[in-house]
Amino acid sequence: MTYMNKTLKEIHAALINKEVTSAELVEEALTKAHQNAKECNSFVTILDEAEPTVVTDNILSGIPYGAKDNYSTKGILTTGSSNTLKDYVPFYDATVIQKLKDAGAVMIGKTAMDEFGMGGTGTTAHTGIITNPWDHERMCAGSSAGSAAAVAAGVFPYALGSDTGDSIRKPAAYCGIVGYKPTYGLISRYGLFPYASSLDHCGVLTRSVEDAAIVVDNIKGQDQNDMTSWDSSNINLTKSLTGNVKGKKLCYIKEICDIANYTNPTPELTAHLANFKHTLEICKKLGITVEEVSVDQTLLNAEPAVYVILSYAEATSNLSNLTGIIFGPRGEGKDVNEMMKDHRTKGFSPLIKRRFVIGSYVLQKENQERYFKNAQRVRRLLVDAWKDLFKNYDGVILPVGSGPAKYLKDDDNTLTKNTEILEEHLQIGNFGGFPSITIPNGFIANLPVGVNITGNCYDDANVLNLAYALEKAMNYQNMIAGDKR
Repeated sequence: MTYMNKTLKEIHAALINKEVTSAELVEEALTKAHQNAKECNSFVTILDEAEPTVVTDNILSGIPYGAKDNYSTKGILTTGSSNTLKDYVPFYDATVIQKLKDAGAVMIGKTAMDEFGMGGTGTTAHTGIITNPWDHERMCAGSSAGSAAAVAAGVFPYALGSDTGDSIRKPAAYCGIVGYKPTYGLISRYGLFPYASSLDHCGVLTRSVEDAAIVVDNIKGQDQNDMTSWDSSNINLTKSLTGNVKGKKLCYIKEICDIANYTNPTPELTAHLANFKHTLEICKKLGITVEEVSVDQTLLNAEPAVYVILSYAEATSNLSNLTGIIFGPRGEGKDVNEMMKDHRTKGFSPLIKRRFVIGSYVLQKENQERYFKNAQRVRRLLVDAWKDLFKNYDGVILPVGSGPAKYLKDDDNTLTKNTEILEEHLQIGNFGGFPSITIPNGFIANLPVGVNITGNCYDDANVLNLAYALEKAMNYQNMIAGDKR
């Protein structure tokens, strides 16, 4: 019997009732991991030596999971999907990894990702392109592509991801699963390879909102190794999932959701926005007030550029330690400077090198005021605009992307000014550190699409309960790639 396609509570009950053992679950997950690796290229490392654990009252005990390959894992290859760290084996565990160990969870693999989390396609991993388990000619989005593909394929019920712009939430939408990025600092980032420290969030990919709550309840908490973490001991996300949302208020943004704002919309975009309107009707039936609001179009249009400037600048600084001198494969050259140049030239993909060039440029003294500091100011304006919405609403609900997963070899995959804000609005959740969750809300051309709810900082319980109620009203929870609903 198959168990990896079930929810965490179902698997735990089977363990407690001795219907299955942890060893059998590990064997099943490893078998599926190897199959998924062949089909989707979703793993950097599969831990065939993974050992079962003792089953306790903790729901996660004895159950396999996957970790994105930018989480430090003691004694286990951790590459960030980059050739610059292709042989790097850390000497310590990330806080999140240690918490899962303490819970009795069993890590069976490190999942592939866009190199160092930079990219939204799942195509820049040093191990190759990650494909979507629903359709291998389409992308998973990124950067948590391997985690999303494996969870969607039923390799394990959950996987760790990280989210700097939409790196958990968009892959979740493309793969028909749940992606949850909590409030900034709810989960310690200690041991997570940094991309852009003010934007990076730890989070999870699961197949149900309840599973996301269960996992995050186990890995959240204040950490002396991360000064941005905070005390969340009074928060129990799982117990907060009551499904009672009567009287709650959500808003959506006209400038993003109105089909009239898009020139020559594709059939997929038209269907996606129509499906979103249907989702809003379901919200209303649940007793949620849903209202349309307006946000200045000029401000919205500036958002993607702000993300580029700030994230690339922080990445340039954060990854300057990758010289090939301290760790990583040693470069060639007559002196240290030549060796570092050779290491970084050969080790990084073209996409990463372009981002470093842009990041360095905007940080140059003569350019800081025009680019970096102005981007910081616009970031503040965008965060303030969302916070103004949260004064009157429990959350902002918006469609994820402009439709289902894009083709890997389609020239039209590049963003256009026409749909840029629709594709990139999730980044505002990172600008403000807001809790944000994506759940599946339908199918277009037999491929899943998603909807996102973002709320105010520290209001994770409310945001998850809204998503939980909406999920229950739709028949898209705990889907495995290929399911027809």
